[in-house]
Amino acid sequence: MALGLIALIVGALIGTKHATLGKYARIARGTGIALLVLGLLSASVRQIGSGQVAVQTLFGKVQNSILYSGLCLVNPMVDLVYFDTRTQEYTMTSVHDEGEIKGDDAIRVLTADGLEVVIDLTILYRVSPAETPRILQDIGVDYVAKIVRPITRTKIRDNAVYYTAVDLFSNKRDEFQQKVFVSISEDFKSRGVILDEVLVRNINLPSSVNAVIESKISAEQEAQKMQFVLDKERQEAERKRVEAQGIADYQRILSTGLSSQLLQYEMIKAQKELALSPNAKVVIMGDKSPPIILGQ
Repeated sequence: MALGLIALIVGALIGTKHATLGKYARIARGTGIALLVLGLLSASVRQIGSGQVAVQTLFGKVQNSILYSGLCLVNPMVDLVYFDTRTQEYTMTSVHDEGEIKGDDAIRVLTADGLEVVIDLTILYRVSPAETPRILQDIGVDYVAKIVRPITRTKIRDNAVYYTAVDLFSNKRDEFQQKVFVSISEDFKSRGVILDEVLVRNINLPSSVNAVIESKISAEQEAQKMQFVLDKERQEAERKRVEAQGIADYQRILSTGLSSQLLQYEMIKAQKELALSPNAKVVIMGDKSPPIILGQ
């Protein structure tokens, strides 16, 4: 557009001061008009990237209309402010070079028992496309620094005071995370931001509390080990009792069920089997009968 204006001005100057150059003045004016038209067309066509929306501002006034991904025709005089509507993450951690702010950016909170706990946290959020004009009007493009970070840190501290350090570290961690999600989500929603998830990455306890927890875990593991040994010994004692009872029952059955006639019958059967064998054998008939040698 600037080149077109220059060409028009040059053509007008040439036409008024040098009548003999009128042909060139017309060419300059035609070129200027063509450049102006091309400039207006290019300024009217804007491309919005994937996962983005754009809010139009005209002389500083925010327009309510929202431009979505693709090619859009707009007033060439408006300015566009772009918002990323895809899921974004914001991490606050004590690990250097990992969070949005370099260095130790973890959240330090006081628990119900008066101990300081250090929490590493990541939140997943996104901007509501329909709310982008209001965000631009009321907050600005730096909504992360003004809304996301301070609200998250405040809500973490507000909810941590209802839990002891050990509860946050162990059995109440999921409950704490859910309460934080609900409280942050409500504040975000009122400002046009959607919270997708709260991820408590790590909870660092004071060294004294860690020592107590480790001692407790060690004692519980030792108790479980002793319980296992006792259960095993009880099972072994029960096995031996059952085995002894079986032997006793067997002996009782033998002592009550075997008679002299049955023993004599079994002896006759055994002697018969020996007699039928082709090998040489000695058959002892009884106390008073001499042995019989067969198969010689």
